[in-house]
Amino acid sequence: MLKTYKITVAGQVQGVGFRPYIYTLSTEFNLKGTVSNNQEGVLVNVTGTKENIDKFYSKLIHFPPPVANIQKSKIIEIEHVLFDDFKIISSKKNGQLNLPLTPDFAICDDCKNEIKNSKNKRFNYPFTTCVNCGPRFAVTENFPFERSNTSIHNFLMCDDCMEEYTNPANRRFHSQTNTCSTCGIELVLINAEGIAIKTSKNTVFQKVASLLQEGNIVAIKNTSGYLLCCNGENTEVIQKLREKKHRPKKPFAVLFPSLKKLQKEFFISEKEIESLTSKESPITIISSKNYNGNLALNEITPNLNQLGVLLPYTGILQLLANELNFPIVATSGNIHGSPIISENDEAFEKLENVADYFLQHNLKITHPQDDSVVKFSSNFQQKILFRRSRGFAPNYFGTAIKTIEKILAMGADLKSSFTFYPNNYLYASQYIGNLENFDIYNRYITEIASFINIFEQQPEVILVDKHPLYHSTKYGIELAKKTSSKLVEIQHHKAHFSAILGEHNLFEEKVLGVVFDGTGFGDDNQIWGGEFFSYKNNVIERIAQIENFDWILGNKMAKEPRLSLFSLASDEMIDVLVQKFTSTELKNYQYLKKNNQLKTSSVGRLFDAVASLLNITDYNSYEGEAAILLENSIGNYDLKNCKNYLNSTDVISVNEIISAIYKEIQQGNSTKNMITNFLFTLATSILNIAKKHQFKHIACSGGVFQNTTLVDMLLELAPKEIKLYFHKELSPNDENISFGQLMYYLHIKN
Repeated sequence: MLKTYKITVAGQVQGVGFRPYIYTLSTEFNLKGTVSNNQEGVLVNVTGTKENIDKFYSKLIHFPPPVANIQKSKIIEIEHVLFDDFKIISSKKNGQLNLPLTPDFAICDDCKNEIKNSKNKRFNYPFTTCVNCGPRFAVTENFPFERSNTSIHNFLMCDDCMEEYTNPANRRFHSQTNTCSTCGIELVLINAEGIAIKTSKNTVFQKVASLLQEGNIVAIKNTSGYLLCCNGENTEVIQKLREKKHRPKKPFAVLFPSLKKLQKEFFISEKEIESLTSKESPITIISSKNYNGNLALNEITPNLNQLGVLLPYTGILQLLANELNFPIVATSGNIHGSPIISENDEAFEKLENVADYFLQHNLKITHPQDDSVVKFSSNFQQKILFRRSRGFAPNYFGTAIKTIEKILAMGADLKSSFTFYPNNYLYASQYIGNLENFDIYNRYITEIASFINIFEQQPEVILVDKHPLYHSTKYGIELAKKTSSKLVEIQHHKAHFSAILGEHNLFEEKVLGVVFDGTGFGDDNQIWGGEFFSYKNNVIERIAQIENFDWILGNKMAKEPRLSLFSLASDEMIDVLVQKFTSTELKNYQYLKKNNQLKTSSVGRLFDAVASLLNITDYNSYEGEAAILLENSIGNYDLKNCKNYLNSTDVISVNEIISAIYKEIQQGNSTKNMITNFLFTLATSILNIAKKHQFKHIACSGGVFQNTTLVDMLLELAPKEIKLYFHKELSPNDENISFGQLMYYLHIKN
């Protein structure tokens, strides 16, 4: 007897080949009916025998398309309908959007093979995609995910593409991003004067490769924004790029033509290979120790023994890679500190004095995104996200939320993101940047407006950081007035702690929260940054902190590690200070210190002080440089030989740590040993506090926990009865503040 069932599937199920997959599956089980996208996911009405429908449903749920992510599904019997066949029908939007947005996917192997096959119609076509790969969020204008709701709707499919789109046996059956060289997106290569360079579709990438080989800088418009590229083996052009981009020392990422070529030059762990070849394909930071190849390592990553690498993840980059026999620098297309550029006119205006050539196309990018960045710790291969953007954003799965309120969390300022809860799903935006920059602030506002428009929901609750001068806070206050929303202030470090609690769903446990970062406005109006919290029964309490020291000269302190050392230096260290400050500076700063009322517990500034004391750096040319250089100086370590710089387990005295290091410098101890001891001291202090307060769960957040050596030490030192939690799906830095604000609002009572 034939029956009819209605099946609804929710989650990341649009733009992933879900409807074509269901169509094929219906044929396998001899079923008839319809499948469509709607505002909540995928809707299937199917008629057949109950046995076949059960098998169909089971396979659908347990073996979905490779890039799908099913969050929930439901099957119910409905009134019998007699269908003639099985059809994919046009999506109908009967309400507001209630499903995840689809992130961008790296080019799949099938598409890679097609664009290098001279007999294939997509030979050398850089915008080749299928149901399993290609841009999604980057081109989204509205939802459901139909071609008409993306910027690709400007390109009408030719007859051949339409044949693929309507052919159930084709991999591009109902592929919304389907185009080819006949009907699709067009590339143009121009020079810095705006004059087009004559090339054909079959020679353009040969020409770009030749320009790179010759020592030119080429701005390449990728599918999520511009990249500035140059020959990674040419020291002169890399220095030229640094000067023009105003990026004196911050490391560049390097694109290798293939995994095979990368493995010839570096050792890559299995976890790193998985990351580089994943559907997200982030920049992955690897060790560059003992490198003897031709890469200009010192110019690419000055004074570091690590390197951010990536593999081609779009057709544009793959076709370029096919013409390269050398790695290239591939860094965000912007002037340092500004947002990644995605529009052709803006690129030419702002980068004409940086790039020698521009490879542009006419696809509109609606959501520009930087490349995501991942690193794995050396000993335990703990995954740490340094930047969560392309490929990961804008969805967040893994935490159940029970509220009917529409909530917008504004995040922090330095590494800004926002988190929106407008329906049954949580949306954590891509990394946006430092809101002190006017263009980044405008990008931040534009992205928030875009999300509100896509979901057709105004926030009812707006969450902001307690810092009164944060641009995110000021805009949140402005937006709350405009939308008549409830405004809630949440302390920065409690948001960090709530973020790690939320990521690991620890709200039923008793947890020690360790939040180490640079700065955050504290409940006592001081500058926090080295905090220990207890969580139990939905209450957070601050139970300990790194010992306070003087906060002087505001934000200048984060830019000059020598100022942190000055704040912590005892009188006996005058011999060190006179080498770092003029007599006038010493006099003025001593006066400021003597009359200073503002204190800090910042572990970030403690790292700066140690770096300055050890003569590693006195000035940060980019955020966190001192801390990165500190970790870089260690190499391998043996915990058996490590020394704790603190005599007491009750107080984490920063002055005691600095004094101990100063004495060891005089005794001639090696820099490597002193840095290792410093990290060992911090790790031991964390475990001592957990032991003192009888915690079995320790959750760590804050930018300091991007230090993979500290993470490895904690994992190695922790006794079996203690479980450690680190961020895996979110960055430990301020990118997670917006998510943490939302978790705090939903779960914390105080």
